[in-house]
Amino acid sequence: MRGFRNLLHKDKHAPDRGVSMAITLHEIALALGAEIVGAADLKVTGAAEPADAGPDDLALAMTPDYAEMLSRGAARCAMLWQGANWRDFGLEAALLVPRPRPALAGLTRMMDPGQGWGTGIHDTAVIDASADLGAGVSVGPLAVICKGARIGAGTVIGPQCFIGADAVIGPDGYMREGVRIGARVRIGARFRAQPGAIVGGDGFSYVTQDTSLMEEMRQTLDERDKTNAPSWTRIHSLGAVAIGDDVELGANSTIDRGTIRDTRIGNGTKIDNLVMVGHNCEIGENSLLCGCVGIAGSTRIGKNVVLAGKTGVGDHLSIGDNVVTGGGTIVLSNIPKGQVMLGYPATRMNIQLSIYKNLRRLKRLTSDVQNLKKAVSNRPPNE
Repeated sequence: MRGFRNLLHKDKHAPDRGVSMAITLHEIALALGAEIVGAADLKVTGAAEPADAGPDDLALAMTPDYAEMLSRGAARCAMLWQGANWRDFGLEAALLVPRPRPALAGLTRMMDPGQGWGTGIHDTAVIDASADLGAGVSVGPLAVICKGARIGAGTVIGPQCFIGADAVIGPDGYMREGVRIGARVRIGARFRAQPGAIVGGDGFSYVTQDTSLMEEMRQTLDERDKTNAPSWTRIHSLGAVAIGDDVELGANSTIDRGTIRDTRIGNGTKIDNLVMVGHNCEIGENSLLCGCVGIAGSTRIGKNVVLAGKTGVGDHLSIGDNVVTGGGTIVLSNIPKGQVMLGYPATRMNIQLSIYKNLRRLKRLTSDVQNLKKAVSNRPPNE
């Protein structure tokens, strides 16, 4: 029977733990720095919302609204906000946390059962003899690792993943099924990628021998009747992609390789599902790109930037540090640091909200103008 061979020691960083295990509230409190009250030795095997919690679950009721639903479930213990009167909810024990969402991050990390994959190298994996795999690397079924690739210690490569020639992936990475990493891509430590993420596809870059219709329209901002437009010629991508440490990619997100220089993603940046990063782009550290964001080629985005869902950014633009865009924003010009933007085209959010309010008044304003016109036209001529 085919399966995993060359089984290595279970790496402490691998998130794939298999079946759930019981853990005491005392152990959770120590890991999260939470205050524990009541029966500290109580064991739980999972976490659940209050109404769905069973007797072996830790109910997540970190706000009063959620806590009201505890009576609909069967939880014996819960995670509550600091200062909550836990006895009022009929609990045997509770964990009290000052900030719910950071506590939730730590708890879910502890209780993540993983995908159920084995460790080691699966029999069906295809690995070039020149590839260098560090200690504790796991490679899943039907994965392909090409010549010269280097995989850091403790990295997990899921089923049907592809790692291109001379690609470098740092230690403690975790790639879900079907991730594709192109040739010569360089990725730092603790990289995570969800199913179908692609790093290192060719850039969408084409040119015509003569001036194209798009070039003319960009220069004149006017219509052109160019019926005999020349054909497009590909500009090949000689650059690669360079990704820093602690970067995460969502499902079916794509990062194109650069034309000459590399496309770059800074340390700590998180990229959601269905995000497109074009060739030659540079994304700064600790930025957040939410679902369906699209960034055209050669755009530079600073540190700590948040682009909300469906934000579109034009090519060859600059977005400064600490910029935030609202959902559906379309960026057509440079944005200085620290701005909060919204709308199409993007303007400062307070201005855009004022515009929206005025638009809602247009119907009433039109009606008032019509009434005034009637009043004027009905006025006797001698008045």
